[in-house]
Amino acid sequence: MSTVATAAALSLPISLCRPSKINTKKMDCCRDLQGGRGGLRVVAIFEGEEGLVEKKNAWSTLFEVEHPRPRVPQCKGRFLDANQALEVARFDIQYCDWRARQDVLTIMHLHDKVVEVLNPLARDYKSIGTMKKELAELQEQLAQAHKQVHISEARVSTALDKLAYMEALVNDRIIQERNTTESERSSSSPSTSSSASPDRVKNRMPPKSLNVSGPVQPYHPFLKNFWYPVAFSNDLKDDTMVPIDCFEEPWVMFRGKDGKPGCVQNTCAHRACPLHLGSVNEGRIQCPYHGWEYTTDGKCVKMPSTRLLNVKLRSLPCLEHEGFIWIWPGNDPPAETLPSLTPPPGFVIHAEIVMELPVEHGLLLDNLLDLAHAPFTHTSTFAKGWSVPSLVKFLTPASGLQGYWDPYPIDMEFRPPCMVLSTIGISKPGQLEGQNTQQCATHLHQLHVCLPSSRQKTRLLYRMSLDFAPLLKHIPFMNLLWRYFAEKVLNEDLRLVIGQQDRMINGANVWNWPVAYDKLGVRYRLWRNAVESGSKKLPFSHSK
Repeated sequence: MSTVATAAALSLPISLCRPSKINTKKMDCCRDLQGGRGGLRVVAIFEGEEGLVEKKNAWSTLFEVEHPRPRVPQCKGRFLDANQALEVARFDIQYCDWRARQDVLTIMHLHDKVVEVLNPLARDYKSIGTMKKELAELQEQLAQAHKQVHISEARVSTALDKLAYMEALVNDRIIQERNTTESERSSSSPSTSSSASPDRVKNRMPPKSLNVSGPVQPYHPFLKNFWYPVAFSNDLKDDTMVPIDCFEEPWVMFRGKDGKPGCVQNTCAHRACPLHLGSVNEGRIQCPYHGWEYTTDGKCVKMPSTRLLNVKLRSLPCLEHEGFIWIWPGNDPPAETLPSLTPPPGFVIHAEIVMELPVEHGLLLDNLLDLAHAPFTHTSTFAKGWSVPSLVKFLTPASGLQGYWDPYPIDMEFRPPCMVLSTIGISKPGQLEGQNTQQCATHLHQLHVCLPSSRQKTRLLYRMSLDFAPLLKHIPFMNLLWRYFAEKVLNEDLRLVIGQQDRMINGANVWNWPVAYDKLGVRYRLWRNAVESGSKKLPFSHSK
């Protein structure tokens, strides 16, 4: 049911008759099963001078909808082709619509009960306490009914998205079959086409694959022309340093005398000593070998025991924004705007964790953008006890890098150049609930930043936020517990992704046969291929 139809139904009048000609002592909204067919009929019973009169409500056509369940094709345990699945999706929408109408009818029925309780004649034989109790119960029932209506609306919306997805699959299949037929007709003579075997026709239609194989190539310079979050602001104190590797180059970050962060080459210009082994003095980083000191722009301002020379290290544009330290490692001028990574409204950050992982950042992003593996891989952590769905899909706009998983209540987005954001609807730790995140009462929001350290190493920044249990943030050592859980989940993935990396280095294609639930990972790879090829207009560029 559309939002407009629901709103109209919720505003239905309690009675459409003139009160001067009816007695409201007996008024009811009843359901007629119509001979067991499951249809609904709304009637109002009035008692006037001529006795009981059954008058059909003017709104009854809104509820005279046949129950669609008996007409649903019996498909349990069978594989469906695209058209059959599309038909099942249509019946799913019809059932959701019928369910929503029932919910509205329940509200109307409860409204009538309220009118009956408030009837002046009821005061003659009911105490005020009894009436208050009945009204309180009805108010609670109405609240539940209104909540159920919103759930039904969400179900209809989800079913519509499923239907659109199925229609797109059917259309793609029709176009594919049509193109195949036309190509066969144009390339084959009548004598050869009649003798062509099904296997030969099948071999003409290889799956659409991505070529991600062989040793990881050096990073393309175009991939560096983005703002990269490389550290949490809380980890960079006034007197500390944060060394990082980014695109196979060593860098070190520290705060200047003004408190602003800077990022310089982590190699002393004198004798190539790692600067992060030294210290920060009055906003300058000091080399531990001979005491040379550098400012946040890389300028050497102190050379003890010798004449000061004009020496300057390479430095990168560096900013602090929304709790992160960002750098721009590319040669192009830095973009004026930075991506927003703040949690959604109502969420409180509970954990910020940094890990160094022995895998290429693209393989880690492939893993994070895939949820279909969860009931097979994470059997001892968050997916313990999950059933294996008959169909897993990622529903997304025709051109976008964000969407939501079905049947899991999880929204997910890839945000260029290396971030994955997800919101998970949960009932309690380790369990999912509902059909989508909007139907869930509590949520967990995650951010994964996969910084490309080297061709076989990733710096992972993980941030976890909750919209419930704010007191957990103040429990001592809770950050250690969050880190333990995060590492346990990642270790389940790492043993598989490291195995993929070993096979890939030896020539295997890790994207040889993508299927429907790989959509978001495939789009990330298409985006990255476009960046590295120097495309003027990137795919999915209108997304966040």
